Amino acid sequence: MSLAAQRLNAYLAQARSCIDSTDAGTIVIGNEAADLDSMVSAILYGYLVSACAAPGTPPAVPVINCPRADLALRTESVYLFAALGVDPDALLFIDEVDLKALYRDGRLDLTLVDHNTLAGDQEELADTVVAVIDHHVDSGLYPKANPRSIELVGSTATLVAEAMLRDKPMLIDPVSSTLLLGTILLDTVNLDPGAGRVTEKDRIMAARLGEVCNRDAQDLFTKLQVEKFNVSNLGTGDLLRKDYKAWNTQTGTYGMSTVLISTGDWIDRDPDLVEGMKAFALSQRLACLLAMMAYTDIQGTFRRELALCASDPELLAELTGILEAGDLDLKRIQPAGLAASDQLMLFVQGNISISRKKLQPMLDRFFSKDIG
Repeated sequence: MSLAAQRLNAYLAQARSCIDSTDAGTIVIGNEAADLDSMVSAILYGYLVSACAAPGTPPAVPVINCPRADLALRTESVYLFAALGVDPDALLFIDEVDLKALYRDGRLDLTLVDHNTLAGDQEELADTVVAVIDHHVDSGLYPKANPRSIELVGSTATLVAEAMLRDKPMLIDPVSSTLLLGTILLDTVNLDPGAGRVTEKDRIMAARLGEVCNRDAQDLFTKLQVEKFNVSNLGTGDLLRKDYKAWNTQTGTYGMSTVLISTGDWIDRDPDLVEGMKAFALSQRLACLLAMMAYTDIQGTFRRELALCASDPELLAELTGILEAGDLDLKRIQPAGLAASDQLMLFVQGNISISRKKLQPMLDRFFSKDIG
């Protein structure tokens, strides 16, 4: 194990060990999808905050916002951590810490990374948010957070890298630089402008990180991409859970999953796709569930498809109309082998630049009845 990995693991172990004591510092937490960006950003922003703190200050504590058992579903994260020697046993997961108990005891300060709106079951913790580092559309919440860095770059890891290079450049070592670079590459589809995610700041940070880790960016991206799309053993429920987020509104809760196979491959794997999506939506108490398929076809072309599931056919029809009137460039499909249903609509999404991050504000307006 490299010295850089030893230092990072020592920090993580120290932070984890102090969470149940009065010595716990601010908690740095990513969003509930707990993808590579959320994990890496939480780990390394906590590392940065701790390194910049005055001597004797408790360490910031990174928390992975999913149950530990779900780490196995984040195959690209498992791969990258193992390759760099990051110890998963030193990480702290959401089912291993009682945030609400800390809140009741007056011991909770939250730093949000990779989101600027708390998940539905964490909304009551809103008055403990002290900092936000994120790349999603600004919800306007937590105006007193400091820092409150919200910028529509391709990856939160870009903003974390910028902060580390500015405030504590010695923390950018071969391990941290590879973690950040790999995340940026994955989030921006290898800095591809055609995917509609990359910004100039992403390119600048990726170049500076690449100088430190001295890794071939194409090779790193390819390995992470292969691992990310390694979902061959996952059923419908796990495919939906792997990268899932939910939002509460006054008119109901809706959820969105990113699924890394095509609709056709999914149906081949699970001909009862409609029932599987309905069961998942019911288990999460959702008014509506969207699955955004994102995959690369056999010709190497990145593609998107969309599945929209709602138990109320009227809601399904209304939301379908809203989405078709938007700029997703949707075309309805009815794949062979899947019976038609008034509770599921399937589409090819022509505008591949519209990701979940960009689609969610439209859905929020719809469920807030503020479309128009």
